[in-house]
Amino acid sequence: MSKNVLQEISLFATDLAIKAGELIKHEREQNTLTQTYKSNHELVTQADIKADELITRQIREVYPDHRILSEESSPDSLEQNSGQLDSPIWIIDPIDGTVNYAHGHHQVAISIAYADAGKVQVGIVHCPFQGETFEAVRGQDSLMNGNPIAVSHKRELRKALIGTGFPYDKSNLEPLIKRLRLIVNNCQDIRRIGSAAIDICWVAMGRLDGFYESLSPWDFAAAQLIAEQAGARCGHFSPIPLTASKGLYGEDILIATPELYDELAHLLRSATDRAG
Repeated sequence: MSKNVLQEISLFATDLAIKAGELIKHEREQNTLTQTYKSNHELVTQADIKADELITRQIREVYPDHRILSEESSPDSLEQNSGQLDSPIWIIDPIDGTVNYAHGHHQVAISIAYADAGKVQVGIVHCPFQGETFEAVRGQDSLMNGNPIAVSHKRELRKALIGTGFPYDKSNLEPLIKRLRLIVNNCQDIRRIGSAAIDICWVAMGRLDGFYESLSPWDFAAAQLIAEQAGARCGHFSPIPLTASKGLYGEDILIATPELYDELAHLLRSATDRAG
């Protein structure tokens, strides 16, 4: 796919993310958020649904032949799409950080990724309350508000700030606590921001030096490309099943400066081994 076509897609996705950001800001300003729960524990607001409808409707109008994988409107298509990044597909999270959003926090993002030819090609993460838009086109510099960004290249874990998160389902926290204990004892400090897309973008621009968590594709697809193009090393600290799609597989993700990646991976694997 040509650079011009990808640039057009990037501009379209950026405009779409900004429109969705305006929508969710307006919804919260009205102070009438309705809240429901998926699977009895995952929070959803009417703003999630409205933003999803806005994004998916406009993608279908402009790119009617493209597939869409969205947290709110099409999460059930994950299995059938998981190994199919070789044809055009959009991977969307209309609000990443819904709990933050519902509680009036600013760490909230709209995440839009476009994948084709086996890889994510365009990634947009827009943070409407912070006024920051991260974007990446494969093969080009990652940008924040139009300016190039890069990872910190922090070399000493003792001086590094590491991000992570926790799942909605709290039934099996013990392995996560063991990893957290080991990491926090070896780094400067831990941050739990509440939006994985923002966490990963903060690694991309040096506010964090590493990040690990298990995620769904819509949580990381756009941000991971942004981090990669900014110089981060991206992978997993546990083996990937042979049947999994590397591009959408979200278990035990690790994204960090190249200088810290191996040490973090070793510590996280060590904690996992101890948990076993």
